[in-house]
Amino acid sequence: MPEKSSRERLESRLGFILISAGCAIGIGNVWKFPYLAGQNGGGIFVLIYLFFLAVLGIPVMTMEFSMGRASRKSPVHLYQKIEKAGSKWHLHGLACMAGNYILMMFYTTVAGWMIKYFVSMAYGKFEGLNKDGVASLFTGMLGSPVTQVSYMAVVVVVGFFINSMGLQKGLEKVSKWMMSSLLIIMLLLAVNSLFMKGSAEGLSFYLLPDVNKVSQIGWSKVIVSAMNQAFFTLSIGIGSMAIFGSYIGNERSLMGESVNVAVLDTFVAIVSGLIIFPACFTYGVQPDSGPSLIFITLPNIFNNMPFGRVWGSLFFVFMSFAAFSTVLAVFETILACTMDLTGWSRKKASIVNCIAILLLSLPCALGFNILSFIEPMGKGTSFLDLEDFLVSNLILPIGSFIFVLFCISKRGWGWDNFVAEANKGKGIKVRSLMKGYMTYVLPVIVMAFILLGLFYKG
Repeated sequence: MPEKSSRERLESRLGFILISAGCAIGIGNVWKFPYLAGQNGGGIFVLIYLFFLAVLGIPVMTMEFSMGRASRKSPVHLYQKIEKAGSKWHLHGLACMAGNYILMMFYTTVAGWMIKYFVSMAYGKFEGLNKDGVASLFTGMLGSPVTQVSYMAVVVVVGFFINSMGLQKGLEKVSKWMMSSLLIIMLLLAVNSLFMKGSAEGLSFYLLPDVNKVSQIGWSKVIVSAMNQAFFTLSIGIGSMAIFGSYIGNERSLMGESVNVAVLDTFVAIVSGLIIFPACFTYGVQPDSGPSLIFITLPNIFNNMPFGRVWGSLFFVFMSFAAFSTVLAVFETILACTMDLTGWSRKKASIVNCIAILLLSLPCALGFNILSFIEPMGKGTSFLDLEDFLVSNLILPIGSFIFVLFCISKRGWGWDNFVAEANKGKGIKVRSLMKGYMTYVLPVIVMAFILLGLFYKG
């Protein structure tokens, strides 16, 4: 069909895997995964996380990739290409587009924090400071409207500039370079951590299962935490994986590609723990110190470490790349949706969306200072908390639930059509014996996530 031949394509399979992994690999892998492992008993949490990644994340990602490749469209138009006449599944495409905007309304600000911390670390701003001094720098950054907006604007403008250059020359080229650099920096940091005095103790805590420790915390709490992290780490349910599915050919089966992306995503999450836990145990820091682990605890560790300024700068370059890889991938989804809806060129869509995201991101950037009097979810909350709740607890899980229903239901795309698309090409296939699980068990698990997410925020 003519629209398929004019569709932009990725240059290589490696580009597809790295961009998809870049979308999945974000701050949550490096920031959230290690402190969740620390809070939930280490090794047991990691094993449960890997189990749910396999039985939950990979099947849903395969469905999203398949819908994208079959339609060759962005989320706003993919349903129209493969849904039955007269059905209303396509309304979810607009929800996906809105979800990507909401995600970027706060993610651009947090990505800006990573760049700011790299700059501060490289210039030696943390040297000589104790824990209170580092904490005051973080508070000062949040309290400065100019700092918050400036670094957010750098993320938005640079991101849309790269994507405006084209799929292959912009997003794919930069993502290959950035993701390769990210992996090299990670390995350097991990090797450095493994030679620290506390590495054995840190690795034991992180990787060796301890049933007694988990029993003290509570098995249900640990399982729910691992399930949630496995589900949200792959960025499924918002249409971003569908758009990259629409850019690839039929040479490889899509469950195999989902496994590759999940392996790369998990590698980054686990190696992040190899970097952080040996350092925590070497310098006597609690490994379950929560979100402050990245912004307050680790800068203190780097202060006490030989060549800490170098290692700290490398760490926050790594953090910046992890955040920016997600930003670029989601910006591409937004651009593809805009171009499908309006027929605009990539450059025009980039300019308009750059301005839109700059304006939409202001409430989050200013929510810690000028707009701090607005507490949308109760005392002590900010716009970031509200926007994160909408995406993490509603848009992603509900979107995944709709994708699953569409792929298994006769009123949607249907199991046979899904399997035919997913199994094109070489690689791991969706087997007939998976039908019972993916039809009857998977939707129940995803619905449980939605209810759990509402319960814990209620």
